Amino acid sequence: MLCLRTDALLYGAYMADTQLMPIPGQIDPVPVARDITPRADGRVDLLGLPRKAITNLFASAGLDSKQAKLRAKQVYHWIYHRGVQDFDAMTDIAKTMRPWLTERFVVARPDIVEAQHSSDGTRKWLLRTSDNHDFEMVFIPDEDRGTLCVSSQVGCTLNCRFCHTGTMKLVRNLTPGEIVGQVMLARDALGEWPKGRMDGLDDDENAGHYSADGRLLTNIVMMGMGEPLYNFDNVRDALQLVMDGDGLALSKRRITLSTSGVVPMMDRCGQEIGVNLAVSLHAVTKDVRDEIVPINRKYGIEELLQACADYPGASNARRITFEYVMLKDKNDSDDDARELIRLIKHYKLPAKVNLIPFNPWPGAPYECSTPERVRAFSNLVFEAGISAPVRTPRGRDIDAACGQLKTKAERLSRAELDRLAEEKQASLG
Repeated sequence: MLCLRTDALLYGAYMADTQLMPIPGQIDPVPVARDITPRADGRVDLLGLPRKAITNLFASAGLDSKQAKLRAKQVYHWIYHRGVQDFDAMTDIAKTMRPWLTERFVVARPDIVEAQHSSDGTRKWLLRTSDNHDFEMVFIPDEDRGTLCVSSQVGCTLNCRFCHTGTMKLVRNLTPGEIVGQVMLARDALGEWPKGRMDGLDDDENAGHYSADGRLLTNIVMMGMGEPLYNFDNVRDALQLVMDGDGLALSKRRITLSTSGVVPMMDRCGQEIGVNLAVSLHAVTKDVRDEIVPINRKYGIEELLQACADYPGASNARRITFEYVMLKDKNDSDDDARELIRLIKHYKLPAKVNLIPFNPWPGAPYECSTPERVRAFSNLVFEAGISAPVRTPRGRDIDAACGQLKTKAERLSRAELDRLAEEKQASLG
């Protein structure tokens, strides 16, 4: 499990060697922390750093403690509340100070390689890190909400057999900046940053305000590429920036973290992050879950469900969501539904079950359950007093649906990717 802190003094040294990460085993893979390749221009990227770390960086670069604290407060606000990347646009910072910042620091989003729009309104972005690794994020609009599906790793280690992402090799963990950068890119695309000048930073009337109410992006789910609890520290640090009232200011009740069942980290997730929990259950017997979610061989169903029962903050008002992909003749029988009901009631879980029609991908070893079978399964669970809605597949035509994420980098040639990047640059002028 990755144990790196987002510390200003360590940030420039993170993630330097980005070759493929060695995988200790298929059952309980533990990613080995790699460092990012340093920026060629030698500047330090501030995105992903909390205000205290930015203060320390400014002090180590030569500002006195009072100036460092003031400038960090201003820059932090511009980065996370206003979405500004250019120091010259930070209008309450003295003009003489802006070149000093530009020379030493940068605020960098992940690069957008390709953006796709589904016929149902879903959007998917292929993103690239500064050291040339690709990953994806998805935005799903609904009538009453807009959900951003955020990735935590480049690739994945878990090898869940129904999931296309699980067929990828794990390259490395995403940094806090690369995780929070996905949320910021989505706000860029949706035009959802507060407007107006910020010269009077301490003047409440001019300070601007962000609320999810009336916005397109209202919810975040850590359900993209990777297992968030195998990148716990970076995910925690990124989500703390997202939840900070002085930063991106999204309520923890609007954020859900999904795990395949990394039991030892679940309590820490509840204690240190405090967001809603979703669990990729997908089967109710040992044999079937061992097959389709191999981490079950390390942390079995009973151990997983007990960790769910112990999850801090779980209640009828904040139910645990169980994700259950419907696989034909594998996990979709009436007996499976009854066992699911029994397990939830046995562990006294405040639970909701999301039934997910299997989203096909080339070479997948399974088929989707028939609509009639999915409906019958759902009805049985509902009749037991447990919510079991059937998720409407979204973004299938652009491979953005649940279980379909696998970076196009593996399907497009390098020449094709370079051409897309050149076309994007040309379109920007």
